[in-house]
Amino acid sequence: MVMKTAISIPQEIFKSAEKLAGKMGVSRSQLYVTAIKSYVEAHEGEAITAKLNEVYGHIDSRLDPKLKKPQAKAISRNHW
Repeated sequence: MVMKTAISIPQEIFKSAEKLAGKMGVSRSQLYVTAIKSYVEAHEGEAITAKLNEVYGHIDSRLDPKLKKPQAKAISRNHW
């Protein structure tokens, strides 16, 4: 389903979007859809991070001192 909408944007942004859509070979509508989708996805990631911080924020994530030496040895043997 496609929803039609009307928005008001500053003229300089409109002109820049027109140029970019032309360079990309897409319609203005497709350019706006792509931009909004990217923006929404970026903010969804922030929401997920905030929720994880809320859930795990109270947990001590420091490495157990007994494991520091064995872990350092294991890391030094790996070739990244």
